[in-house]
Amino acid sequence: MCQKAFLIAIIICSSIPFYAQDDDNRVEFGFAYGLGNEFKNRNYTYTNQYFKLQLYYKIKDAKSFKYEFVLQPELNLATHQLLNLYFVKPDELNYIAKREQYTKLKSVKEYVLNIGFMVRKPIFKSASIYVLGSVGPMITDTETERLSKGFAFANVLALGFTFKYNKVIFDVRPNIRHVSNAGLQNTNSGYNTKNIDFGFLFTL
Repeated sequence: MCQKAFLIAIIICSSIPFYAQDDDNRVEFGFAYGLGNEFKNRNYTYTNQYFKLQLYYKIKDAKSFKYEFVLQPELNLATHQLLNLYFVKPDELNYIAKREQYTKLKSVKEYVLNIGFMVRKPIFKSASIYVLGSVGPMITDTETERLSKGFAFANVLALGFTFKYNKVIFDVRPNIRHVSNAGLQNTNSGYNTKNIDFGFLFTL
């Protein structure tokens, strides 16, 4: 079910540029690869790598800044392990069994649809810097001591740099990411990670 939803999102995003190619180069479409890990702490480890389709749509081109809508379907592949077994409290039901379960290294898949807004500042004719904020509804396939299986959100704040050569735009984006479910499920401590994306886009 999760895989089907992710594929549908990819198909939708792939089809959008074909209807927007003549709109004064407002659309950029491409791909990105990223990786990261948790901020240093004593409770858990979390490492991840992810793959994104990227669709940027220019909303407004002002004198000094450009404002863009961003859509990024994402597949995130992570590993997670509880380090501090006392994070699972004795007042939890079956806490000993849960401690044993959660301290094992786990593989986690996350299917995300990042929806964001970007403010871009050109610094040269072919280069720019930008700030990007996005919120992404997400499905995770694995329960951990920090996050229930199922629906959650991935929130990203990024500072990026792009360089354009002909119609190809190269993109580097350090970012921080917070994953939680906004209290919609029982377990909601979430994850905090530092990441970096490497991508490219085509101007259409």
